Amino acid sequence: MSTIARFSLAEYDRIVESGAFDQRRLELIRGEIREMTPIGPEHEDVLDQLNVWSVERVSPQKARVRVQQSIGLPELDCAPEPDIAWVAPRRYSTGRPQAADVFLIIEVADSSLAYDRGDKAAMYAQAGIGDYWIVNLRDHVVEVHRDPQPNGYRDVSVYHNQDEVRPLAFPDVILRPSSLWA
Repeated sequence: MSTIARFSLAEYDRIVESGAFDQRRLELIRGEIREMTPIGPEHEDVLDQLNVWSVERVSPQKARVRVQQSIGLPELDCAPEPDIAWVAPRRYSTGRPQAADVFLIIEVADSSLAYDRGDKAAMYAQAGIGDYWIVNLRDHVVEVHRDPQPNGYRDVSVYHNQDEVRPLAFPDVILRPSSLWA
């Protein structure tokens, strides 16, 4: 019988700092080191659009926009790397943003859609992330997850084309899903 080795966030950091995983896109999810799915041109393009939208809409004095950089959820032994994270506006050179620092998480999903709706949504909800969006490339919609509970999000809404999606922490900021599609 084989056993999967599980790592704490501190152990994962030591392994990464040793250079053991150079040139690999990895994240720690519930103690397991997982290789991230490669992204294609549409994913990259939508990620670029979201980055531009984020930087243009939120002042750096109000939130820092992070692109494919980890957040730390030590109580869950997780260091996910969301596509976009809006976090508290401070330096993170001595440690990752924690759940309490996070205003908004956005994942762009095509082949990872089931994972982002399932394991990732459950993880973010359990950590108390209050605003989690999935940009669904298959259906060209934005799925907004709110009201985190221990087993997932109580409120999931789907936004289409000209609908207005607004981050909870910044209700004056608007995203129209149609702006993301080429």
